[in-house]
Amino acid sequence: MTMKLSKHQRTALAWGGVAFGLALLLWLLSPVLAPFIAALVLAYALAPAVQVLVDRRVPRSLAVLVVELLFGTALLALLLLVLPILSKELPALREQIPVLAKQANDKLSPWLAEYGVYMQLDPASIKAFVLKYLDANLEDWLATALSSARIGGSFLLTFIGNAVLLPVVLFYLLADWPSLVERMRALVPLAARDSVGSFLDECHQTLGQYLRGQLLVMGALAIYYSVGLMLARFDLALPIGVFTGLAVFIPYLGFGVGLLLALLAGLLQFASFYGFIAVAIVFGIGQLLEGFVLTPRFVGERIGMSPLMVIFALLAFGHLLGFVGVLIALPLSAVAAVAVRRLHRAYLASSLFR
Repeated sequence: MTMKLSKHQRTALAWGGVAFGLALLLWLLSPVLAPFIAALVLAYALAPAVQVLVDRRVPRSLAVLVVELLFGTALLALLLLVLPILSKELPALREQIPVLAKQANDKLSPWLAEYGVYMQLDPASIKAFVLKYLDANLEDWLATALSSARIGGSFLLTFIGNAVLLPVVLFYLLADWPSLVERMRALVPLAARDSVGSFLDECHQTLGQYLRGQLLVMGALAIYYSVGLMLARFDLALPIGVFTGLAVFIPYLGFGVGLLLALLAGLLQFASFYGFIAVAIVFGIGQLLEGFVLTPRFVGERIGMSPLMVIFALLAFGHLLGFVGVLIALPLSAVAAVAVRRLHRAYLASSLFR
């Protein structure tokens, strides 16, 4: 006995098969597609900036070059923010950790012994471990890097190749972006063009709201944490503050890394509870500011992407597709949020509720 499918069911199955085939192809080719997917995501994010320059009668090729150079400069500046933290904190950690371990052993061991807990730290072993893994000797670091390059030569070559290929692909995508979008729209059948166009426009609006709101939140928090740590007399206030503010794009994880860096800086600079108290006050107020003022005002709940949803999307897509998954997690989660909202509205409008 054969079951006949309606036209809508056949269409749904066809689109489902296409989606499954594309997902399978993406999974199989994810290592090769990494620079192309990264360039596509960056092109989507940078296309409005290029269009602004084009509207001001700047030639499109020149506008693309200017935007790409500005973006590369910003990435380099972010990378340079981390270098002062590492160059200052790693040598200080090498010197301070054995001293702190000895102090902790001298103070905690007698106190714990009163409650029947006998624990002894070995400062000599801790010092040897620290000297081995936190040695700031430039020659040793260089030798390790060269050894790693020889062992993982294919990885190094792949990384360099992607680094060279990415800006080239990004340039051509941005230069051809309007016609590329039109060609993609032309692939949609005429009967479904209005509904698909409406769906994609809503996805674009959702993702745009999220990205613009997050950029405002990141900028405000970068200023707040930098000023707050400066007022607390932290030497590394600017790099830690800017890094923490920008890292909140990854919910909880970015804040946690910034908090850890600030605690280490406070411990190494002040060597007292003042550093911990100052960090607790600055970061506690920062969390309240982000959760109750900045995020509701600039991002809002109407986009349907909670922080937990973003974390799950990043982890799930990253686990399935690696680096490519991390790149497409946010756009696909925005599409999924729009699809769920539309399905929910269709369900409530169905005959089941009439």
